[in-house]
Amino acid sequence: MDKYKLRSEKSKLEREKRERDMMIEGARVIAAMVGIQFLDVGGDTLMKSATKDGMSIFIFTVYSNLFALCFLLPSSLFYHRKRAPPPISTSIFCRIFLLSCIQTSVQILMNTGIGYSSPTLASTMVDLVPAFTFILALISRMEILNLKQHSSQIKVICTMVCIAGALTVTLYKGMPLISNAFPNIEMGGRGINISEKSNWITGAILLATASFCLSVLHIVQTWIIKEYQEELVVTTICCIFVVILSSFVALISEGISKAWILRPDKEFVSICFSAIFVVSTRNVVTIWACRKKGPIYVAIFKPLRVVIALGMGVIFLGDNLYLGSMIGAAIIITGFYGVIWAQGQEKLMTSENNILPSSSTPLLSNKSMKIRLHIIH
Repeated sequence: MDKYKLRSEKSKLEREKRERDMMIEGARVIAAMVGIQFLDVGGDTLMKSATKDGMSIFIFTVYSNLFALCFLLPSSLFYHRKRAPPPISTSIFCRIFLLSCIQTSVQILMNTGIGYSSPTLASTMVDLVPAFTFILALISRMEILNLKQHSSQIKVICTMVCIAGALTVTLYKGMPLISNAFPNIEMGGRGINISEKSNWITGAILLATASFCLSVLHIVQTWIIKEYQEELVVTTICCIFVVILSSFVALISEGISKAWILRPDKEFVSICFSAIFVVSTRNVVTIWACRKKGPIYVAIFKPLRVVIALGMGVIFLGDNLYLGSMIGAAIIITGFYGVIWAQGQEKLMTSENNILPSSSTPLLSNKSMKIRLHIIH
């Protein structure tokens, strides 16, 4: 009996330690992903400010990735100074190239969409990422859907609600709730106001396409990092390809002109911020979170960008806050968290089903042993 008690107490302590470690790791991932949303919105706001002064979006993408590479390459070499990273197979290398193509598309589409609209609309449209990621996870069999269960039915309905919310933001502007709320705040000595002639529909379509590509990006990141668990190496190699690909796009669109000359003002500040905190830090943390929790978990933090972007857009960019944006954002967030709630219910049911057989097995074995002893006697 004493040995049995010691064994049970030891297993209990191990289980508590394991649960405590999981809670600490989960809190670490949550804190990192929340911080990334702030960096994302801050980068979008600075980029919008720089491009409003005439900087090319394509050249901004090239410079931000080039500066990020200057930061990532020494960091990767320093991190692996004592331990060399594992060799990269041909399959992983091809996946990283695919990842870089998708990432180039996301950056160009997102930056162009923000140029046509605003960071607030970008953050609202990015709320589509969880719905897109869920659908892609079903297709890639990272997520299982059983339409006989209520939780799976709720997932499908709430996914459609997310898409309806995005269409509301795109097609319905509504009355302005806040108009030029903080006109006296300036950045770089000049007030910034969004032009009323911005093509809202075009920007929304570009941002919706970028959101879909971002969902594909999360799936590919998880596909890579599950087999090659070196986030810094993957991000550095991907950044090299993005610099090359975005340079081709910029040369085609801008040619060799004065647009490539970088001015030491808001342009330089926004590029440095984007290089260090958005391209470098965000990508490393996102890939790390995909390895720890999976692509759907990473996507659940996107709705936070709406609240952050609304505040920063109104304060720093003079954005007009419209009724359609608020209604659409509320619909998207409601549908999205319905998907997450349903997913949590499915995980709870799965864990209970896994526990029940293990707890019932000793009872069955003890019962069969008693029957066997009774027959012997």
